[in-house]
Amino acid sequence: MPVKIRRRAAAYGVCRSTGGQVLLTRGSADCAFPGVWSLPGGGIDQGEHPADTVVREFAEETGLDVRITGVRAVLADLARLPDDSIEHTDRIVYDVEVTGGTLRPETAGTSDLAAWADPAAHPLLPFAAGVLGVPFEAAVIEGPFGEPERPAQVQRFGAYALATDPAGRVMLTLIADGFPGAGQWHLAGGGTDFGETPEQGLARELYEETSQLGRITGLAGISHSYNPSAVGPEGIPLDWHVIRVVYRVSVEEPVAAAVTEAAGGSTARAAWFTADEARNLRLTEVARDALAQAG
Repeated sequence: MPVKIRRRAAAYGVCRSTGGQVLLTRGSADCAFPGVWSLPGGGIDQGEHPADTVVREFAEETGLDVRITGVRAVLADLARLPDDSIEHTDRIVYDVEVTGGTLRPETAGTSDLAAWADPAAHPLLPFAAGVLGVPFEAAVIEGPFGEPERPAQVQRFGAYALATDPAGRVMLTLIADGFPGAGQWHLAGGGTDFGETPEQGLARELYEETSQLGRITGLAGISHSYNPSAVGPEGIPLDWHVIRVVYRVSVEEPVAAAVTEAAGGSTARAAWFTADEARNLRLTEVARDALAQAG
């Protein structure tokens, strides 16, 4: 029988002391895994930038003020919760440094202790162990899964490609009529599926929308967009929040750009452009920012 599933997006911070210890928080009796340690952080609020989530969560869970110094990792995992449901969590992990505050535990929250510690000396959530390089045994979770919950507030996690070929051309996709941003050129990519990692979702979307196979070479940036009065494809109002991770992708053997049937109706066409050609197109904000960063 399919099990109940849910999905969420979260952001965390890795903060190290001058002595090499890592700031960790311990799960309280109110969380799904009491007594297990994790990185400070938590769920991204509707409309919140993931970086702001980390700053807020550090203040709540540790009493410390921090600033973001970089992005460490983007990942996704499945966990079986105490009620036997399966939760997919998309996680963005930042590097942070302390700028002020006084270390103290969270009050009446999902953690009950914050401490500078050796990660190898404590039981860690699997994602935190993986980020910190501590060996752990990964749980194997297999379907079939039921239909995900459909909340009134929708949070969509997407992976996008700043894809270039050996000639320096960039791959862009044209948004079809009837969809937000119609007539603008966008980065190839889209929402990841339940159980997919960002890298898996990116590879699927890149092939579906452009017929290209590419290799991820790094992270280009993280952004978000919030529209509390969006309208879905069926004409249903949505409180819509999109979290986007943009990867640099090298397409070493480019082929003629073509949209496959699996891409659905949101992509009208795909094409390769030189940098000069791309700058003269009607670009989405995400595509414009990514191209500016790429130089």
